[in-house]
Amino acid sequence: MIVVMKPETTEKDIAEISERLEKQGYSIHRSTGENRTILGVLGHPREGVAEHLEAVPVVEKVIPISKPFKLACREFHPQDSIVPLGDSGLTIGGEEIVIMAGPCAVEGRDNLLEIARIVGEEGAQVLRGGAFKPRTSPYSFQGMQKEGLKILNEVREATGLLIITEVVDPFNVGVLEENVDILQVGTRNMQNFYLLQELGKINKPVLLKRGMSATIEEWLMAAEYIMSNGNKNVILCERGIRTFETYTRNTLDLSAVPVLKELSHLPVVVDPSHGTGRRQTVPAMSKAAIAAGADGLLVEVHQRPEEAFSDGHQSLTPENFSGMMKELKEVAACVGRKL
Repeated sequence: MIVVMKPETTEKDIAEISERLEKQGYSIHRSTGENRTILGVLGHPREGVAEHLEAVPVVEKVIPISKPFKLACREFHPQDSIVPLGDSGLTIGGEEIVIMAGPCAVEGRDNLLEIARIVGEEGAQVLRGGAFKPRTSPYSFQGMQKEGLKILNEVREATGLLIITEVVDPFNVGVLEENVDILQVGTRNMQNFYLLQELGKINKPVLLKRGMSATIEEWLMAAEYIMSNGNKNVILCERGIRTFETYTRNTLDLSAVPVLKELSHLPVVVDPSHGTGRRQTVPAMSKAAIAAGADGLLVEVHQRPEEAFSDGHQSLTPENFSGMMKELKEVAACVGRKL
């Protein structure tokens, strides 16, 4: 349930109510707006608790939460969440659309530095590149791992771009927390609950990709695992779902963007590269994503896609990316956003 406090409520009042509820076994998640404070009360509902709270003079009203994803829902947090990316001043969820671009995998320092400079000059703010690569086949390239992480840091120092890379197991959370700006949870790990719980214990932004066969509710419940463990800096990423269609790699569910905006306050990013698996469709889906309300894009770009260690077929060339960015700025302006 949600406990809405009156505007004149003091910190002492809030502390007393929170302490009383915690003694009854509830966990309290506070959200403070411009005029009032809201307490999200999580736990098994007990008879008479809501009525008792409504009788407290400083409580304005008590609202039951019908959604199973309590912390991620709009009922708990009516305003859009804006996720800060460290001390950079860049945020996701505000007026500015964030572009994350780069190769699928880190392949070497020179290659990564070259593409980082290219995407940065075209307006990307975040460099993507996988150091750890979970692959369907055990014989596929698994990433440069710790050496790849070192290269990402060197390129960040050289270019000023923030970096996002994938975390694949709970044991690497601490290492990535120290070395990257955004930790990405891939589709295969969306319901790796031990990993999600560990990510809830840090304060770095987490980009949570939708599972390849996950419903929107299952996806939001995965976000709830992270948030309920303390980390509110969650970014949702639609990356396509598996359907009967074989012409594209996945079916990019752009309808999920406005649905999520209605259900949740969390920012939403779209990955059109994995969503379609075809570089020819990436620009069109990127424009459509922004028109649908996406707060950012995660796009694969490689200077020589035919030589890419992974996912070359869905990677834009620098020329493709440059042309797309010009078109995206026009679309963003049409929907009242900046790029």
